[in-house]
Amino acid sequence: MHRSPIPIAVLFGALIAFAGNERAFANSPSVTAVLSNSEAVVGEMVELQIKVSGSRDARPPEDIAVNGLEIHATGTSHQFEMRNFTTTSSVTYSYRILPLQTGRFTIPSQTIQVGGKSLRTPELTLNVADSPGSSSASRPTQAAQPGNAGKLVFAELIVPKKTAFVGEVVPVQIRLGFDPRAYPRLSDGPEITGQGFTAQKLQQSGENEETVDGRVYHVVTFKTAIAAARAGKFEIGPVKAKAQVMVSRSRRSPRARSPFDLFNMDDPFSDPFFANPFSQFGERREVEIKSDPVALEVKPLPPSAPPGFSGAIGNFTMTTDAKPKSVQVGDPITVTSTISGRGNFDRVGAPVIEDERGWHNYPPSSKFAKDDEVGISGTKTFETVLSPNETKQSLPVMEFAYFDPVKEQYATLRSDPIAINVEGGAVAAASPVAAPQESPRTSVATPAKPHDILYQLTERPKAAQSFTPLYARPTFWSAQLIPLLALLGLIGWKIRQARIDNREAQRIAALQYEAAELMRKLHRGDALPREYYAEASRVVRVKAALASGSRQIDPNTVDVDTAAETFRLNSDSRERLRRLFEQCDEWQYSGTHNGSEKISPEIRRDVLEFIETLRA
Repeated sequence: MHRSPIPIAVLFGALIAFAGNERAFANSPSVTAVLSNSEAVVGEMVELQIKVSGSRDARPPEDIAVNGLEIHATGTSHQFEMRNFTTTSSVTYSYRILPLQTGRFTIPSQTIQVGGKSLRTPELTLNVADSPGSSSASRPTQAAQPGNAGKLVFAELIVPKKTAFVGEVVPVQIRLGFDPRAYPRLSDGPEITGQGFTAQKLQQSGENEETVDGRVYHVVTFKTAIAAARAGKFEIGPVKAKAQVMVSRSRRSPRARSPFDLFNMDDPFSDPFFANPFSQFGERREVEIKSDPVALEVKPLPPSAPPGFSGAIGNFTMTTDAKPKSVQVGDPITVTSTISGRGNFDRVGAPVIEDERGWHNYPPSSKFAKDDEVGISGTKTFETVLSPNETKQSLPVMEFAYFDPVKEQYATLRSDPIAINVEGGAVAAASPVAAPQESPRTSVATPAKPHDILYQLTERPKAAQSFTPLYARPTFWSAQLIPLLALLGLIGWKIRQARIDNREAQRIAALQYEAAELMRKLHRGDALPREYYAEASRVVRVKAALASGSRQIDPNTVDVDTAAETFRLNSDSRERLRRLFEQCDEWQYSGTHNGSEKISPEIRRDVLEFIETLRA
């Protein structure tokens, strides 16, 4: 049977119209701005990127004026993505910043015109150190190799800071230079060596041609970030890599010196081979590229950290919102906290509640969106579910504590008050209504009436007898009101108690499920140390919360002393528990994974046996 092609054409046209209708399906326009590095030295280039999402007709500023800095636009890049029938487009505008003097510079918020709307970029801060000679960077060094490969490649390690704090994320840049006449080929990627710190995965960020010492090199740039696990003085690097280059074969007869080698510098390219790279004298040789190490002093964090400090180090801002804002007692309210800025986001924990009285909170969920290659800048969003136990007019204040390495002091962000309306509550048991008491009467002795027929006919009683049925009398229903009110009060109390018991049962079930999942993960053999110790310490906290009974301990507040008291540990077990928590803090404090290092089976078995023995 022949089918008409019209439906296919109509469908194809609808898809084209759907994909082209960006304004109808894309998200509302938004703008953000990040620096490639917040620390620089005089004369060192820094890149500023302004990213506009949801629109392609933005009008960014051509130049940005800041005293002491030269800022000029360098280019534009477009990105387009379609996911789940939703189109997303963004434009990134790049600027080059050249510091002219030392100091702390503030790049003001810029106005971006997008589709008739005015959007503002965040305010950025750039710290410029003394001079290029004082910056913590290893200068390009030639690879010392046999033969003619000595000047074909170089490596440079750039660390913009001389000092840092424990757990602080420090951006690092690696530059590998290759003389293009040697037809280089990178065989082993760069690797940063050293101890006492961890490094994130390297990300290639760009390639360009540069002239170094009068010679043109093809330079490949990589970016990463490091974080120190403890205080002290360290050497970062050297950076090591391997490459294959084309060099001339060794010959017995001395080669003729190139007329361009005027100063007898033994230029490897004075060999006639490089005039004809396809000659029979060429061979490919592997060379090692190695940079100089860079010194870094790591300082400990100051004591007396504020409550709720989870190890976040950097510069952050916080916004908070809640939905819905009108609920009944016991209904959930989702509080969304957004933390943006620059720092070690893997140590950014959820904001804590300043006053938990009258509230029941559940463990938060989180997601992170990075704004750069290595995840130093970005936004982390937390969703925390709160349930009011009584009537409320506003949400509790949320607090987020972090350490500012520039000011070298702790800071605490507090959310703005959010008005809500919580109605309802447990029905209070009504007080029994007392039956009306009759006024006491004075008993008066009355003479006995003569029981004769004359009295019955002539003497009338003082109170007339009523023939109204009992159920129709008001006093009957007044008496029935007392047990009715008592019954309503009992029902209200039962409902409230059932809600409390139900929430407690849900909490216990959630904790039991979390403990089982964590124990299953601990039996795996592929977890990295950071993940393994985080899961081990978390399962201890969850088991302590389950064993707390009526105290209802929050797992997030369980420390070594609380867990030891709950499980009634002796001194040896308490010390093992303390070492477990310290190991977890050390791996978490480093700020990233530690390469592909694995935990030995003996340590894994010892940790599992210890956790399984923890019982109340």
